[in-house]
Amino acid sequence: MSSKYIVRQPIKDPVGKILGYEILYYGENQAFTSDNAQASEFASADTIYSFLTQNSTTTLKGSLNFMTFTTMLLMKKTPRLFDKSELVIQINDSVIIHPLSMHFVNQFAKEGYKVAVNEFQFAPRYLALLDHIDYIKLNIQSTPELALHNIAEVAHSMQKKCIVTNIETEEQYNKALALKIDGLEGPYVAEKVTTRVHSSAYLQSSFFRLMVAITRDEPDVDEIEQMISMDASLTYNLLKVANSAFFALRHRATTVHQAIMTLGLGQLKQWIYLLSASSGSEAAETATEDFLKRSFMRASFCSELIQHAKNMPISKAEAYLMGMFSTLNHLVDAPLEEILEELPVNDVVKAALLKKEGRCGKLYELVLSYEAANWNAITALAEELGIPNHLLTNVYFNCMENVNALWEQLSNVAEGQEEPEGAEEAPAGV
Repeated sequence: MSSKYIVRQPIKDPVGKILGYEILYYGENQAFTSDNAQASEFASADTIYSFLTQNSTTTLKGSLNFMTFTTMLLMKKTPRLFDKSELVIQINDSVIIHPLSMHFVNQFAKEGYKVAVNEFQFAPRYLALLDHIDYIKLNIQSTPELALHNIAEVAHSMQKKCIVTNIETEEQYNKALALKIDGLEGPYVAEKVTTRVHSSAYLQSSFFRLMVAITRDEPDVDEIEQMISMDASLTYNLLKVANSAFFALRHRATTVHQAIMTLGLGQLKQWIYLLSASSGSEAAETATEDFLKRSFMRASFCSELIQHAKNMPISKAEAYLMGMFSTLNHLVDAPLEEILEELPVNDVVKAALLKKEGRCGKLYELVLSYEAANWNAITALAEELGIPNHLLTNVYFNCMENVNALWEQLSNVAEGQEEPEGAEEAPAGV
């Protein structure tokens, strides 16, 4: 039986803001290995339908989801698992030439669902759809350059949104931008952060020194308290977090010590990482959000997967830090090697992040491969680590749900609860 994976990849606008996510799945058209392809598609559609039934109302809620629907998924009325405002029904050529499939697509369009066409072509069957679709998607790898320009012009003249996919290099990214398209998608787009949040001087900042202190194997609470107390900005933000609605307290935290006790060191790591990033310039706000979400997602995914991996030389907490710190080169305008030298990180973790060495390197590579929907690498790496591949999708989406919940908490605090008492002056924290 073939593996079944479902992955979410970002689609961004030209300035780097996330427009939505494409839901990519493996184990359906890509995995036709039996003699009866139709039976294989039915079985795979059942798997995808079952997964979405359990997860679409939570994990995929609140974002615009682009998902390719096959005939079988359309027949199972799978789009109805999504709110109309949160789904774009993508169709391929196999659906366009199938009269029954197009009947379902037209029915959903009449109900108010948005429709996108993958790998649009200048062919009669595609042109006939123009009045009924909202998005045109172009594969930069397989569409000739002249056709890219012509189709983009047609799309814009008819008020259709145009998304360029499979962008793997900076050259392809710049070529797509020149088309004045509405969205970009692909491995390069997912990784790209338009602005570094801080300069390398950040390595000497209070935030970074605090991050170093709090990630030690045995953090010194007194040292952490003293460092926070010496910085008015850190003190204010910590009290704001501790007194937010997320921590339902009978009594308000009015000192740094009380705030640290309220959060606990585990929570404090996450909040410090957030606060350190959000102290960047406003121009970097979009980049900050993007890399922060990726940081938390990688951290969560690494720490959950390590519980299923065999013979791992690091703890769950170290695996969390490995994922968290994998994006530090986007936070600081300096090489990752230089940044990691400043952190008390296990040498095995450093080797994994810098060279993908050892079993930790394999785990890190698995997380990156899952992000990129590199199906063959996912299966091979999971087997090498001893992780049952049928667990991956559920672990991935559970982590995503946790990250979404964390992000909501962070956003609520960032938007500003009422100011904590005593925040006007930095308390002594004793």
